[in-house]
Amino acid sequence: MNEPRSDAAPVASSELKLRVASALVLAAGILAATFWGGWPFRLVWTLVAGLVAYEWLSIVSRQNAVAAGIGVVLAGLLLGFSPASPPALAGVAAALALCGAVLTPLTQNRLALEICGVAYALAFALVTPALRAIPDLGLALIIWSFAVVWFTDIAAYFTGRTLGGPKLMPRFSPKKTWSGALGGTMAGTLGGYAVWALTPQAAMAVGPGLAIAASFAASVLSQAGDLFESAIKRRFGAKDSSRLIPGHGGFLDRLDGYWAVLIFAGLLLFLTRL
Repeated sequence: MNEPRSDAAPVASSELKLRVASALVLAAGILAATFWGGWPFRLVWTLVAGLVAYEWLSIVSRQNAVAAGIGVVLAGLLLGFSPASPPALAGVAAALALCGAVLTPLTQNRLALEICGVAYALAFALVTPALRAIPDLGLALIIWSFAVVWFTDIAAYFTGRTLGGPKLMPRFSPKKTWSGALGGTMAGTLGGYAVWALTPQAAMAVGPGLAIAASFAASVLSQAGDLFESAIKRRFGAKDSSRLIPGHGGFLDRLDGYWAVLIFAGLLLFLTRL
């Protein structure tokens, strides 16, 4: 989410320090909002969703980016006051985001691509607060999702650089390797399991087998989300989604893997609340 990626080129020591510093600041801020919960947490993720929408449109159409960002923020805030249940909103947002992701590679229409970006971004504004609001388990679930994505990213980066080997999907991301993907999956699964094991409420709610399976699936999906965003940037000739985060690029660059985990979690939340 906020950590070095497996497809990053070797960087100078000063740039690596900048990346680490930016990652620590972002991680501290998002963790503080997570533990606080409530409207501060919703506001943070709604603003993030607006920035993601802005970056997406800046890549795919270079038009209406500011309007889309503002629109997503307003929609996220207004829907937060709506009478609809958070799980219902999360399920709809996750389904729309998934449909947008499927449609994006199939269309050349600018308006359709912009709508896909709005759907993509709304998942951050609606799914994440819905997960945090789950009684007794919300905080643990958010920490679990962070752990899976962060451990996956870090391990994939260092394993890939250390071991190298065959490329994973060179057409979309020429730096990623199978060794990095496997190392990231193992670390992400262990990280998610560790959060489950250290959280009594989570351990009482689900068994160890389900915790491992969910962590494994989320780790794989986070890497798929990373590859999806890499493919979008490659299609439109963009290196980074923006330069909003020093040393990292944009929020879309940092949250592509987390987005895929949100879709997974949002749909599961909706189905379990039917």
